[in-house]
Amino acid sequence: MPKRSEEMLTDVWTSLLLVWITCVPYTSMTPIISQSKSLQTGSTALLRGLVEGQRILSRAKRGWVWNQMFVLEEFSGPDPILVGRLHTDLDVGSTPIKYVLAGEGAGTIFAINEITGDIHAMKRLDREEKAEYTLTAQVTNRDTDQPLEPPSEFIIKVQDINDNPPQFVEGPYRASVPEMSQVGTSVTRVTATDADDPVYGNSAKLVYSILEGQPYFSIDPNTAIIKIALHGMDREMREEYLVVIQAKDMGGHMGGLSGTTTVTVTLTDVNDNPPKFSKSLYEFVIPEELGIGQPGGKVKANDRDIGENAKSTYNIIDGDEKDVFEITTDAQTQEGILRLKKPLNFETKKSYTLKVEAANIRFDPSSGAPFKDTATVKIAVEDSDEPPVFSKPTFVLQVDENAPINTVIGTVTARDPDVTGSLVRYFIDRHTDLERQFNINVDDGKITLAKPLDRETDMWHNITVTATEISNQISRAIVAIRVLDINDNAPEFATEYEAFLCENGKPGQVIQTVSAVDKDDPIQGHYFEYRLIPEMLNNPNFTIKNNGDNSISVLAKHDTFRRQKQEMYFLPIIVTDNGNPPMSSTNTLTIRVCGCSREGIVQSCNVEAYVLPIGLSMGALIAILACIILLLVIVVLFVTLRRHKNKPLIIKDDEDVRENIIRYDDEGGGEEDTEAFDIATLQNPDGINGYLPRKDIKPDLQFMPRQSGGPNGVDVDEFINVRLHEADNDPTAPPYDSIQIYGYEGRGSIAGSLSSLETASSDSDQNYDYLREWGPRFRRLGELYSDSCGV
Repeated sequence: MPKRSEEMLTDVWTSLLLVWITCVPYTSMTPIISQSKSLQTGSTALLRGLVEGQRILSRAKRGWVWNQMFVLEEFSGPDPILVGRLHTDLDVGSTPIKYVLAGEGAGTIFAINEITGDIHAMKRLDREEKAEYTLTAQVTNRDTDQPLEPPSEFIIKVQDINDNPPQFVEGPYRASVPEMSQVGTSVTRVTATDADDPVYGNSAKLVYSILEGQPYFSIDPNTAIIKIALHGMDREMREEYLVVIQAKDMGGHMGGLSGTTTVTVTLTDVNDNPPKFSKSLYEFVIPEELGIGQPGGKVKANDRDIGENAKSTYNIIDGDEKDVFEITTDAQTQEGILRLKKPLNFETKKSYTLKVEAANIRFDPSSGAPFKDTATVKIAVEDSDEPPVFSKPTFVLQVDENAPINTVIGTVTARDPDVTGSLVRYFIDRHTDLERQFNINVDDGKITLAKPLDRETDMWHNITVTATEISNQISRAIVAIRVLDINDNAPEFATEYEAFLCENGKPGQVIQTVSAVDKDDPIQGHYFEYRLIPEMLNNPNFTIKNNGDNSISVLAKHDTFRRQKQEMYFLPIIVTDNGNPPMSSTNTLTIRVCGCSREGIVQSCNVEAYVLPIGLSMGALIAILACIILLLVIVVLFVTLRRHKNKPLIIKDDEDVRENIIRYDDEGGGEEDTEAFDIATLQNPDGINGYLPRKDIKPDLQFMPRQSGGPNGVDVDEFINVRLHEADNDPTAPPYDSIQIYGYEGRGSIAGSLSSLETASSDSDQNYDYLREWGPRFRRLGELYSDSCGV
């Protein structure tokens, strides 16, 4: 046999020997001498042959030490794999012994030969599911099952093989890194796991590499940190990259298992692009009537950046009359909106040239200045047909209140600002002059008075004047007309004064202070002069004194005023203003004489002198008056009760049929019985022009009066049928409405009233054969009366 083959065979036998030895209980790695109650792995002779040349030592009793047994995982041979062997020195052939195995997987995963002690793995094992099993071995007598040795515990470990590839549990990954980052900038880190045993061999030793994504990115093979590998990666050129990462076990050597994941790397934006106008010159045409704040045009500077880095602000940095326009930024579209700040006038300036700048809001301070760009904007003003323009927005005019009709109050002027200079016509908006107090000349704008004015009614009149040109363009202006005052109102007392004078007052006592008012409003203010009428200049009772503040005080001349003599005095006073011409009026002050206390407090102003001499005080008079009032109330109550007693409790209305039908068991009392019902209802209905109104209900509909029969008589049967038909078709007739005019026999009837029929005991020889002619309903009645008469 070749030497190489011999070496390989020797290695195999050596491995098998080591596996077998590891299953043997030993003390200090020494073979065991057979004893009556001890275990030994293999026969003594075999052990002696395998370890020939070694010195055999004796062991101490019960010094068991179990090594671990090992079995390879994922073993898939045709036969069960031998894990190890148990043996005892009691197994000498004379004693029937049996090896027993208990514990985890005993009998299912692991089986033992009861005679030889060989342990086999019956199933395919997976270390990732369970790495080790704890079992118990024991030797018993095969015949009696009595234990020959105490049980001993040992462990079987599943030896790992490289059967699990690396896995990226958290993948796929997403990461981002700013564009234009430096080489070596960290992007992200990935992590893979391997289910194999990390302490046995290299089955779980992982090495990372990039399969796809070069030359842009690199990865550290041990830490799995992904880094930038290419300089100048621009987001505007490419924004997203897909990187494929591989993790391989066995240290990356051949034969190792591998797993992959993907990392999506996005370049985030940095402000590395300035805004750029799409064109250098913008031209707009704006009508001159464009309103203040209205947009007149839009410009836009594009920025290749995104988000906040792409936002720009616009400004007008140069141009003629920059304050006429302003430019604002639309936050949504990032456009510059050109708006009007002042009105345009084609006749004054027809074009404008502006220089507009767009600059980034955010910028890198290290760059020194923000990115910006400029463009030129030319604006042409378009002429429009403008409305007339008043010389002033508001006109203030004045007119005297006594000015005559057609007086010219003032003039308003307006012009057409257009080049054509059209004729302007003036009108008053009558909604502001409902009473038509003013007129205006349509050609020259002169405002004249149409009705008299009164300053005391309206001091100001505000009207709206419109100016219209040929093209019907309209402008409006406010005209405020002030009515100037003239002295046309006489002064008068400020209120209706009523003074009270104490009987025990002293001469010179101030009775009342009087002031006056004047509806006029003179420029120099009011000044009033008071005086008594000429007839009262020598008045012995009162006098007046000027207080110097447009008021006077009324004084008493003596202290002999008595209510018994005169209860009330009237003092006429003339009040004159200082107008031109002066106006005056006579006002009367009423003065009442009253009884007062010693302190001058008014107590009573009634006349008591006429009742006091009979010895009655005021309290007695009040008591007498109260008694009189009480007696009157009693009399009124008595009369009211008497009137209520005289009224019947039940009000009978002869015209109300329902109120007449009272008794329902009344059999009738003959022709003289008029209480059961109103016999008048059975009479000729012609009494009210052929129409008899219903009395038991209030009809909802009004019917025309019925046509009564002719004077020559009516067939009773036909009459009743007609009335029955009317009652059946009357929507206002209730079911209980049974009182109809059935007794009407027509004018000229020889039968007369039904109530005139006599009984069979009557001595009358009247012929009743005519009853048969009334119809089938009266034929039987005629037969009865005819028979009675014959008898």
